[in-house]
Amino acid sequence: MMRALSLSTFSSPIPSSQRLLVKMSATATRSTATPAASMAVKPPAHPTYDLKSVIRLALSEDAGDLGDVTCKATIPDEMEVEACFLAKEDGIVAGIGLAEMVFKEVDPSLKVEWYAKDGDNVHKGLQFGKVHGRAHSIVVVERVVLNFMQRMSGIATLTKAMADAAHPAIILETRKTAPGLRLTDKWAVVIGGGQNHRMGLFDMVMIKDNHISIAGGVPNALKSVDLYLEQNHLQMGVEVETRTLEEVNEVLHYASTTKTALTRIMLDNMVVPLSDGDIDISMLKEAVKLIDGRFETEASGNVTIETVHKIGQSGVTYISSGALTHSVKALDISLKIDTKLALEVGKRTKRA
Repeated sequence: MMRALSLSTFSSPIPSSQRLLVKMSATATRSTATPAASMAVKPPAHPTYDLKSVIRLALSEDAGDLGDVTCKATIPDEMEVEACFLAKEDGIVAGIGLAEMVFKEVDPSLKVEWYAKDGDNVHKGLQFGKVHGRAHSIVVVERVVLNFMQRMSGIATLTKAMADAAHPAIILETRKTAPGLRLTDKWAVVIGGGQNHRMGLFDMVMIKDNHISIAGGVPNALKSVDLYLEQNHLQMGVEVETRTLEEVNEVLHYASTTKTALTRIMLDNMVVPLSDGDIDISMLKEAVKLIDGRFETEASGNVTIETVHKIGQSGVTYISSGALTHSVKALDISLKIDTKLALEVGKRTKRA
């Protein structure tokens, strides 16, 4: 069972009147903009767990049963500091709203100020936020906050690039998320300008290849789903995966002769890679033409930042990509008390 965390896990809070104050001046990279509202994009919902439980688990795995022993050994209880968020590379910032939740969970007395909001562009060397208060709390929470923000910002940055390239098609992620972090991964996709696919196995029927094989074909699978939804008085989206034009025609024939809850047809691996690095989307375009707007369409397979623009011109409604979340590169962000020294080091290493 996860042990509940409180500030006493780390050390006892000291009244602000008794605390020391350490403040490092920010450099010219500091923004003068009006502090931004952090919750620019609301997180997705889940019926069985929420973001607070994710945050508490992250804090618990870091604090263990003794808390931050290094912090306790080196930092006086009464000290206060100001730490600044610095971008070490260009990208889309995400996780600001979540960071505020983490700070509040550890120490509600911390004062957080932002000069950007979720979804904004940040550039290398930019100070885009700061937190002021008890040094113990800031040092303890630093890594958890950055772990969330760096991953979310990496996802948002890639999503923004792919969403722009995919237009007029809409970019979606998949269930290929980090275990336990699906809410934050999917939140980052929305912040980056994409849309969410299903949250899990419970909120949408998605008939994939294994279901079709077990059911004995596309029509049998669709018939079973329609019967199940009717018998259980359920209303939700239904998507079926097709891998060939024959399967597309089977779906369309079933839908023309039977009342069905089907809403979307997935066109899987109909994008064919060519030896010269280009792709052939003729099969995908033919499938879209066959469907002719009767159902939403979703292209899947061989979707990369290099191919997504051409796929988006095929006429599909959606393009789904597991790469948005399963192998994303984190965006480099730091939280520094001594921003002047941090920037000097950053320049030396070409990271700021």
